Amino acid sequence: MTFINTGVTDPAQVGGKAASLEQLRLAGFQPPAFFVIAPDAFRAGKTGPVAQAGLKPALAKALKALGDGPYAVRSSGQAEDGADHSHAGQFDSVLNVAGSEVLAAAKQVWQSGFSDTVATYRAVKSGGEAQAPAIVVQCMIEAAFSGVAFSADPVSGRRGVVVISAVAGLGDALVSGEVDGQTWIVGEEAPDDPILTAAQVDAIADLARRAEAHFGSPQDIEWAIDADGLHILQARPITTALRPAANDDQALTIFDNSNIVESYPGMVSPLTYSFAVHVYARVYRAFVGLLGVPDATIAANGAVFDNMLGRLDGRVYYNLVNWYRALALLPGFALNRSYMETMMGVSEPMPDEITSVIGPDDLNGLAKVREYGRVGYVGLRLLWSAIRLPATRRGFYARLNAALNSDLDLETATPTQLAAEYRQIESTLLDRWDAPLVNDFLCMIAFGASRNMLEKWLGADGLTLHNDVMIGQGDIVSAEPAQRIAKMGAMVPDGLEADGFVAALDDHPDLKAEYYSYLAKFGDRCTEELKLESIPLTDDPSQLIYAVLAHAQRPAVTHNAANDPDWATLFPKNPVRRIIAKHIIRWTKARVRDRENLRFERTRIFGHARQVFLALGREFAARDLLDAPRDVFHLTTTEVLGAVEGFGLSPDLKSIVAMRQAQDAASAKRDDPAERIEIRGPAIYAPTATKEAAPQTGQTRQGTGCSAGTVTARARVIRDPRTERLAPGDILVARHTDPGWIAVFSNASAVVVERGSLLSHSAIVARELGIPCVVGLKDATLWVQDGEELQVNGATGEVRKNDV
Repeated sequence: MTFINTGVTDPAQVGGKAASLEQLRLAGFQPPAFFVIAPDAFRAGKTGPVAQAGLKPALAKALKALGDGPYAVRSSGQAEDGADHSHAGQFDSVLNVAGSEVLAAAKQVWQSGFSDTVATYRAVKSGGEAQAPAIVVQCMIEAAFSGVAFSADPVSGRRGVVVISAVAGLGDALVSGEVDGQTWIVGEEAPDDPILTAAQVDAIADLARRAEAHFGSPQDIEWAIDADGLHILQARPITTALRPAANDDQALTIFDNSNIVESYPGMVSPLTYSFAVHVYARVYRAFVGLLGVPDATIAANGAVFDNMLGRLDGRVYYNLVNWYRALALLPGFALNRSYMETMMGVSEPMPDEITSVIGPDDLNGLAKVREYGRVGYVGLRLLWSAIRLPATRRGFYARLNAALNSDLDLETATPTQLAAEYRQIESTLLDRWDAPLVNDFLCMIAFGASRNMLEKWLGADGLTLHNDVMIGQGDIVSAEPAQRIAKMGAMVPDGLEADGFVAALDDHPDLKAEYYSYLAKFGDRCTEELKLESIPLTDDPSQLIYAVLAHAQRPAVTHNAANDPDWATLFPKNPVRRIIAKHIIRWTKARVRDRENLRFERTRIFGHARQVFLALGREFAARDLLDAPRDVFHLTTTEVLGAVEGFGLSPDLKSIVAMRQAQDAASAKRDDPAERIEIRGPAIYAPTATKEAAPQTGQTRQGTGCSAGTVTARARVIRDPRTERLAPGDILVARHTDPGWIAVFSNASAVVVERGSLLSHSAIVARELGIPCVVGLKDATLWVQDGEELQVNGATGEVRKNDV
C-alpha cells in the first residue's frame, strides 16, 4: 500500500489542497516542494492516531528527498479548498516542524479531521460524515513578508479587483484571523505606511490573476516573500458569492496622444474636454463633407464623429479606431489605403484586426473606375474651394468679428444671456468652420507636395530652401509676439524689475502703449491656451513681463530675411520648372501664413468661450449652485448649459464638482499614462502603475532641423514654463511648446523639442528669434539631463552631447 504520494492531481486521492498544489507545480508556478501522506496512512487508536505499518520508513525516505527542514504540515481534505466550501481554518496546521517531529505533526493534523469544530462546520455547510484528511508536508519559506491575495474582491463581489493582505514574517496569524495585517485594493487603495513595495504588490496581484487564469475561476492564494523572491503556497477557489461574470467582449479601442498632447498637455478639465469633443464632432463632420462624403453617410456614422476623443485619467487622447473609421469614409481610401493611413500621423501603425475589417475591400473593375471618379470629383471640389478661399476666409472673419465684438457685457449678463452667447459661438463659428478647414487641408497638401518637389529637383539644397521660405515669414501672426516683445525689451530702462514693472509704466508712455497694445491683441494667449481653465495674459501677465525683461538683456539679433529665392539662379536651364516652383511656393507660403493666422483666431474664440463660462461660474456661485466661479471647469458644457436651459439631470452641481475634483486630484498625482493604450470591451481606463522609462543612451540624436545655426551651450529641461526659467544663453529642451512659452524662448540660445514639425510654434518663433531649432527629437527630455552641454545643429537636426 502507498502511503506517500507525489504528482497526483486527483482530489479523491490527495484532497483539494494537495491536488491544487500539484496543478500549480505542473503549470510552472513553482510552489515550495511537497509530498502528501495518504488519509489511510493512520488508523484510529485508543489514545489517538496510529501509523500504519510501513509509513515510518516511507516518510523518512520522502523527507530525505524533500530536503532539509523545517517543514509545514497541513491538512488536505477531500472537500477542502473546493469550489463550494473551503474549510478554511477548520483543520490544524503545524509550522516550522523539524524532520524528527513530522510524524507527530501529521498525526495531529489527521486527528483534527474528527474535531468538534469540523463536525459543526460540516453540519452547517456541507453535511456528511467526518473524514480523515490527507496531509501535505511542504518545505517552509523563511518569509520576510507573507499573506493572502484574492483575484476578486470577496467583500464587494467585484471580479477583476485584486485584494491583498500582508504581514511581516509568517502569515499564519493573518490566515487564522488573529491579526489584520495591511490591505491593498490594487489600483484603488493602499496603506499609509506600506510594508510592501509597489513592485511587490504588482507581482502578487499578477500571481493571483495568473492563478485565476489557470484554474478558470477567481482564486484565494497564500503567498510568501523570502530572499529568493515571491512564492505561491496554495490556491483555492473563492467561495463567497461574486457578481456574475461579464460576457466576453473583445472589441478593441485604441487611444493615442502622440499628436493631441501638443494641444492638450497634462490634466484637462471636464469643461475643456467636453468643449473639445463638441468641436471635433462638428468640425470633422464638416471636413468629410468637404471631401465629398454624402450627408446620409455622415449621419449614419454620427457615433464615430461624436467619439473622436477620450479622457483617460484626466488626460486627452485620440480614439484612433474612430479616426480610422472616419478616414475610411473618404473617397480614394480603397485605392491608396497605406498612404491615407499616414495622414493620422501616429507613431505606430494600426493593428491588422482593425484595418482588416474597417473600410471597403480592394476594388477591381468597374468599382475601381467609380472610385477614381469619386476622387476626381473631390479634386474638382477642392479646386473650387481653393478658388473661393479668399471669399470663404472673408466670410469667416466677418462672422468671427461679429461674434467676438458682441455688445453683451459679460460682467452684468444674466445666465440666460450668457448661455445664448455661447450658443451663438456654436452656430456661427463652430458649426461653420469652413475657412480653417479648407485652408488647413490645402496647406497640408501644398506643403508636402512643394517640399517633395524641391527635394526632387534640387536635392538636399531644396529641403534647406523649403525651410527658409516657409518659416520666418514676417506676416505670420505666430511670429508677431516675438517681434513685439523684442521691441518692448529695447524700451526697458535700466534697473526695472518684474515686481515694479506695471507700476513703472506710467513713467514710460511708449513702453506702456506697447504693453497694453500687446495685451489687447494677444491677451488670450497663454501656456496651454486651448484649455478653458488656463489663465490668460489678461489675468496674469507675469510671463509677458518676464519675457520683456529677458529680452532687454539679450544682444541684438539679426533675423533671417524672408526674401524670395533667386529662381533664375536655382533653375538656370529649365524655365518651366522655374515658373512652376515659383508659383507653387508662393501659393504654399500663403496657405502657411493663413493657417497660422486662422489658428490665432481659434485662440480668440476659445478665449471668448472661456470668459463666457467664467461668467456663468460667477452667476452659479452667486446663486449658491457652486462654491467658487472656477468650479465651473469641473462641469461639462452639457451640465452648464442644462442648468440654464432646463435639460440638466441633477440640480446638485456642487456634488458633481466635489466628485470630479477628488478624481482629478488623484489623477494629477499619478504619472501620465502611456502614449498608446489598448482596451478590450467597454473603453474605460483603469489607471495602472507606470513602467519606468528605459534608460536613454547615446551621444548623438537626430531630429528635424527647422531653423539654421549651430550652438554649443548648457541644456535646461523645462516642463512647466509658468514655474521654471531659463538663464540667458541656455538651450531649451522641452516635450512641446505653445505660444505661452514665449518668456522661456526669450532667453534660449537654441531649442530642442520632442514633438512638432516644420510648421510648429517652436520652429516659427525660433526662426524669428534667429536661434537654431530641432523638433521631433523623441524622448529628448529623458535623454538630456539639466546642465549637460549640448551642440545643436538647427540645419541638419543633429543634437550631440559634449559631456558624454
